[in-house]
Amino acid sequence: MKTLYDVLIIGGGVVGSAIARELSAYKLHIGVLEKNFDVCNETSGRNSGVVHGGFAYDTGTLKAKLCVQGNRLMDELSDELGFTFNRCGKVLVGNTEQERQSLEHTIQQGKKNGATELSLISEEELHHLVPKAVGKFALLSKNSGIVDPFNLTIALAENAAQNGVSYFFDTEATGISRQDSLWQVQTSKGVYTTKWIINAAGLNCGVISDLLGITGYKIIGSKGDYIILDKKTGSLLPMPVYPVPSNTYMGIHVTNTTDGNVIIGPNADTVIDFAYYGVLQKNLEYLTESASKIWPCIQRSDCIRNYSGILPKLVDADGAIQDFKIEIQDTIAPCAVNLVGIESPGLTAAVPIARMVRDMMQERIKLEPNLHYNPRRKTFPRFAALDDMQKAALISQNPDYGELICRCEKVSKAELINAIRNPLGVHTITGIKYRTRAMMGRCQGGYCQMRLTQLIEQETGCIPEDITYERKDSHPFTGTMR
Repeated sequence: MKTLYDVLIIGGGVVGSAIARELSAYKLHIGVLEKNFDVCNETSGRNSGVVHGGFAYDTGTLKAKLCVQGNRLMDELSDELGFTFNRCGKVLVGNTEQERQSLEHTIQQGKKNGATELSLISEEELHHLVPKAVGKFALLSKNSGIVDPFNLTIALAENAAQNGVSYFFDTEATGISRQDSLWQVQTSKGVYTTKWIINAAGLNCGVISDLLGITGYKIIGSKGDYIILDKKTGSLLPMPVYPVPSNTYMGIHVTNTTDGNVIIGPNADTVIDFAYYGVLQKNLEYLTESASKIWPCIQRSDCIRNYSGILPKLVDADGAIQDFKIEIQDTIAPCAVNLVGIESPGLTAAVPIARMVRDMMQERIKLEPNLHYNPRRKTFPRFAALDDMQKAALISQNPDYGELICRCEKVSKAELINAIRNPLGVHTITGIKYRTRAMMGRCQGGYCQMRLTQLIEQETGCIPEDITYERKDSHPFTGTMR
């Protein structure tokens, strides 16, 4: 007999996992279908990790409203879920009178949106906050901040799983039909039956919307490339530095991270291939040249890695970028919540989006509270962040904390084992990397990747040839190695 779900969420990224967590507070049988092997392999993990203030979006839009709400919630979420959030502020630097007027307009727009702690500061004030920034003045947003996008997404998903949500990885939705008031979802792993469907498919949102019968939405991909700088640059950048934005693009900026690195990017290229993440050398040179104009501290020797991400942008017939689309079309697709074009600031707005979805469902069905719901996620200590006494105490309890596997990031064997035993059952190399920061240091896994892989083999009982790096068929090993 097939399992009947109350809710199936298609897409387990930051928005899908936020929805899963929000709905797990009610007596619902919830499943999440994710085509990748983890919850942050696409847009949710491939971004700048900035918690936006909500001033950059047109007044009255969902982007503006939900971004402001998400910004206000981030401290509470960080406390509940155990991920790092730093409300460090952000500056947008300018030099010309036209740019000054643009920033003044942005401040007024931000105030209308409900954003607070916005001000125009002088060059002296700018250099006091960010000594190396280049600009005659700047917009300061004190409430902006930074977050680790991997751990935010993972935290939401793991807490949802701890509250009873089932995640199905490597499970891509390929067809949807409605029979006898129930949805039948055809996938690469069989058919799932559900009362409600939620389309949180991110880059694939247009395809799922079409499968639901809600057609006509045009999704384009906006691909951005990034460069990661060594941690020794982190002390030079206490907060993100942005140029004056255009109407549709925030511009190439430099961003500090919660772990001490600096990120440069992104550019914005329109693409039709939503699965290609290669980065061209000319783009890296363009990023460096552009970012150096606002923060001239970039040395080639400090570049340790590059990556890219793709945003799903909803556009009209003329190509103009549209607002988030969050809807229930009762006559076309009853009991289906359709989310289309959830791009930036989707990371910041994920939980308010989830609460909006919940409220829309509550208008149509009664949601009974789950009395066993626990919003707090069990976390493990980060060994590198502890003082010597705390480290000694941990090692006395568990000697595996005394064995460092990743020397660059000082990640212990115990932390890796805890990560391998994660509630979602993710066992890819990057899945453990994102949960611990092993392989994210200067050597990028040159020392620890083999030992990390060996631990996955020992803990899961799989053979090396079955271990994947991140995606399907990304097997690092093809046979016995000495």
